[in-house]
Amino acid sequence: MFLFYNMAEEQVILVNENDEKVGLMPKMEAHEKAVLHRAFSVFIFNNKDELLLQQRAASKYHSPLLWTNTCCSHQRDGESNIEAGKRRLEEEMGFVCDLKEVTWFIYKAPFDNGLTEHELDHIMVGYYNQNPVINPEEVANFKWMHMQDVRKDIAKNPQNYTAWFKIIFANYDSFMRK
Repeated sequence: MFLFYNMAEEQVILVNENDEKVGLMPKMEAHEKAVLHRAFSVFIFNNKDELLLQQRAASKYHSPLLWTNTCCSHQRDGESNIEAGKRRLEEEMGFVCDLKEVTWFIYKAPFDNGLTEHELDHIMVGYYNQNPVINPEEVANFKWMHMQDVRKDIAKNPQNYTAWFKIIFANYDSFMRK
């Protein structure tokens, strides 16, 4: 029997609390060990001031079928935050638009599967006025919602949303309206 190491496994950028790179690690190992690493979350609004939400695909290794911001992922080594955001926006939602980085924060969230997100999350905002063409391997569904409706639904049904989205949304005014 032969065991093959997945040479193509995505690497995440390990950082300190000042967002300074301190190394690289395979993504799953970083989540197993709860090591702080760089990540990003993209928020897309339309001209009606609605936020584009995605429902994560059922096959996701954590937070499957939960609602969250438009897209999120990890930067690749040597890739800027904006480049990474545009790359994943196209891969997950089927479009690209201009993005502006507005802030970042650190959070730590353990999951039932034994993995832990410990991320320094860069928040980016953009605007787009069409419906996405979702990648079903990444996204189960999407919807546009007014911010007050998102706020009400998170209060009523917090179990339907990802950990990082609830943190960002709770701090929306200070994070996103700069």
